Amino acid sequence: MLRSKAQSDRPIYKIASIPADGIGPGVISAGIEVLRMLAWVLGDFQLDFDQLEWGSADYYTKHGTCIPEDGIDTLKKYDAILLGSVAAPDTPDHVAHRGLHLAICQPLQQYANVRPTRVLRGTTSPLKYCQPGDIDWVIIRENLEGEYADHGGRSHAGQPWEVATEVAIYTRHGVERLMRFAFETARKRDRKRITIVTKSNAQRNGLMLWEDVAAVVAKEYSDVECDTMVVDKMATRMVLDPDSLDTIVGTNSHADILSNLAASLSGSIGLAPTSNLDPTRRSPSMFEPEHGVPSKGISNPIATFWAAAEMVRWLGHEAAAESLLDCVENVCEAGVKTPDLGGKATTKEVTHAVCRELERELGFSIVPYPSFRRRIAVEQYKRKLGFGSSTASTL
Repeated sequence: MLRSKAQSDRPIYKIASIPADGIGPGVISAGIEVLRMLAWVLGDFQLDFDQLEWGSADYYTKHGTCIPEDGIDTLKKYDAILLGSVAAPDTPDHVAHRGLHLAICQPLQQYANVRPTRVLRGTTSPLKYCQPGDIDWVIIRENLEGEYADHGGRSHAGQPWEVATEVAIYTRHGVERLMRFAFETARKRDRKRITIVTKSNAQRNGLMLWEDVAAVVAKEYSDVECDTMVVDKMATRMVLDPDSLDTIVGTNSHADILSNLAASLSGSIGLAPTSNLDPTRRSPSMFEPEHGVPSKGISNPIATFWAAAEMVRWLGHEAAAESLLDCVENVCEAGVKTPDLGGKATTKEVTHAVCRELERELGFSIVPYPSFRRRIAVEQYKRKLGFGSSTASTL
């Protein structure tokens, strides 16, 4: 990637921040604040953020598009992308999603959409007997084909015989690369178990290809336990037998729906992160909260924090990602939660609590200092880490 090196040999990562609309600006601001604290306290890497104003209702109204013509070329200059919310009441969903989200994922070949799900410490699942650790899934969604491939159209508009078609596209190449990624993911997990979601009893062409390719790939992974299940039965299994699942792979539409159910079963849609990955690493990958709770000032930022942790992990800092998630869970366990999780905290209060926990857990605190002594302590700590005045602002 485009990573550069500081004098101290710490990598500097260039991150494109696209808050977009709705809850996006609030939760992305929170995510950047936490990431800066993580980078600062650990001192293992630096993050340099550029904010791009694409995808908002104001941008769309002014330019008639969600992303500029040279947007993809611009994004290719970055190591990763942090995306906010792609929809707001002023912008139709189909415009915002296709005009920004798909307009980034498709040309950058981010074909693997990864959505981890688990019940975090300090949160409660709506499933009566489900405790933290009982749900620990990763849902892998094909991100470029299926129903979202943008094939189809409408004719005879407004007439009684108006026709609309939506063609789901499945290619052997697209299915195979996604299946290999999914099986590799399952192999790296402790349980080494994967469930392939299908609907070939009704969609007997595209999803028979889906199953056939999966069966061929499965033969190369004899150490991974594999089963196949139709999507409607899968939804039931997620509710009634969650412990039987680990890695789940589905088509663009099926896995999209199932991951929303998974987020709700974990306690809130505000806990769900998403990674849009180019596993070849030829292009930057994009990280985002799956959705958010659209309440001004009290949106849950945890999905963004988790997405930020996955971004850090993708950049090669596994321990830093785990440290961030551990601090997030500590804050939840302490009762600092937004209303969707049964708490009373605001977005800013949760963000500040996570920052304080990072300071406490990772061994450095500047909170007790008066303002003038605090500034001195900050500068001394930056010099200790080898950050000069020109690089400190990039943290």
